[in-house]
Amino acid sequence: MVPAVRVASAAELPALGAIERAADGVFAAVGIVFPPGGTVIGTATDPADVLVVGDPPVAFAYVGQLDEHLHLHQIAVDPACARQGFGTALMEAVIARAGARGVTLTTFATVPWNGPWYSKLGFSVMPEPGPELAELVREERLGGLDGLGERWVMYRPSHIGT
Repeated sequence: MVPAVRVASAAELPALGAIERAADGVFAAVGIVFPPGGTVIGTATDPADVLVVGDPPVAFAYVGQLDEHLHLHQIAVDPACARQGFGTALMEAVIARAGARGVTLTTFATVPWNGPWYSKLGFSVMPEPGPELAELVREERLGGLDGLGERWVMYRPSHIGT
C-alpha cells in the first residue's frame, strides 16, 4: 500500500537532494549522466511547494506556478523504492492540486519513465509554452540538458482522467 502524499516539512527539504541524486543515477542505464552540481529540489524555498511520500520521505514532487499552470519542476523516487506506485501517487496529487490550471513539465522524450510515462498519465507535447515556461526551457538548454537527449515540454489539462 502506498503511503499518503503529504506536504513536506521545512526540516525535510535538505534531505530530499539525496533522493534526487539517487534517482538521477538511474538515468545512466539509458546513457544519460547529469553533470555535477546542485539539485532542482535545492531551489525549493517553500515546503508548501513540495509533496512527499513516506516518513522519512522516499519520494517527492516539487511544483510551482509558471504562466497560468502548475509546473512540475521535479519528481524523484528513491530507486530502492521504485515501482511501488509512489511516483504515480505523487502525480495524482500534483494533478489534483493543479485543478483547472492543468500541469506543465519538461522531460526527456524517450526515457521510459519520462515522456512515455507522462503520456500514459494524459500529458501531451505542448507546442507553444508561455513566456515563463519558455524561459525555463531556455535555461535548461543553456545548462546542457538538450545535449543529454531529446526534451519535451508537456501539458496535461485538468479534465483528463488518470
